[in-house]
Amino acid sequence: MTTVEIPGSKSVTARALFLAAAAEGTTTLLRPLRSDDTEGFTEGLRALGYTLTAAPDRWTIEGRPQGPAHDAEVYCRDGATTARFLPVLAAAGRGDFRFDASAQMRRRPLGPLTEALRALGVDLRHEEAEGHHPLRIAADGVRGGSITLDAGLSSQYLTALLLLGPLTEQGLRITVTDLVSAPYVEITVAMMRSFGATVTRTGRVFEVAPGGYRAATYPVEPDASTASYFFAAAALTGRRLTVPGLGKDALQGDLRFVDVLARMGARVEVGSDRTTVEGPAGGRLSGLTVDMRDISDTMPTLAAVAPFADAPVRIENVANTRVKECDRLDACAENLRRLGIDVATGPDLIEIRPGTPRGTALASYGDHRMVMSFSVTGLRTPGITFDDPGCVRKTFPEFHEVFGRLREEWATAG
Repeated sequence: MTTVEIPGSKSVTARALFLAAAAEGTTTLLRPLRSDDTEGFTEGLRALGYTLTAAPDRWTIEGRPQGPAHDAEVYCRDGATTARFLPVLAAAGRGDFRFDASAQMRRRPLGPLTEALRALGVDLRHEEAEGHHPLRIAADGVRGGSITLDAGLSSQYLTALLLLGPLTEQGLRITVTDLVSAPYVEITVAMMRSFGATVTRTGRVFEVAPGGYRAATYPVEPDASTASYFFAAAALTGRRLTVPGLGKDALQGDLRFVDVLARMGARVEVGSDRTTVEGPAGGRLSGLTVDMRDISDTMPTLAAVAPFADAPVRIENVANTRVKECDRLDACAENLRRLGIDVATGPDLIEIRPGTPRGTALASYGDHRMVMSFSVTGLRTPGITFDDPGCVRKTFPEFHEVFGRLREEWATAG
């Protein structure tokens, strides 16, 4: 059996950095993710005047409950969590702040979040396209109150406002009209409680009490989205693979991807502190229709192994993947067609028919998930290359080395 150590969760690391910065006291994060996204987040915190000390396996953050130390300009790179969470952190303080991001991140929508901040009295102005970076905030704290939010494009809008709640004078009451990727919100609520916040939910109404956060020592669990590539690799090759650190109590909903693999014929064991996937003999996977609204970051992983199923794989309810680092539905479809696979797409779905992929050059679209997903296809299809393999640095800089060692181990084992 193969064991693969997966780096820390990007989602958990980003939330923990926000919570640590806002907390009273000094927080230590254990085994945080080091990647372009999280480095961008820490760079942004430093620009806002927060003190962060990084050791190889732990980061120490000095909290500032009063908010950023001074006026600042922050460049958010490609990071959606950086671009959506740090303006909220700044809004809770006092001062003048400007935020900008890469061309890729500028294209991604921000409107529902910034409109909610304006409804709470935040003086916020988009400098160019409304609802997109760059933006300016003249911050004077946030009083709080009741707002309505559409989080149908991104759960990060809701997460950002939930994180803001304890920093307001009155707390927040958020009524959500639509919500995608709900498990990410569950991560947020659980982590807020670990840092001393009070959050309640009744249906689509979230209530957050004022009172701030308390510092903590917080371990960051492995990234479940990243683990999906290795679980899919086992399913596709008939191998047995274990990821330690992700078990029954894992915060991340993307671990539910293994349930999809189980429906396709893989054997799945979820223990207290680890998850094991064993693929069916010969990697003979079954086709299926699956709603991936709650685990949409793993949609490309499934799309990349779908051609090897014995019947069509239809992935539904993933319209939000069109506004990620790229339009992932169309990007997956185009790469599959380059591989010689018959694909159909709709506004919120993709259907992939069985076929034998051929080795060819694939487009990364600057999206780490395209490269990591279709690297799995390459386990059974020699000759797949990418125009920008290095874009994996966004979440897993060592991906190619780790995945290459896995490939060699399995090839040697026969």
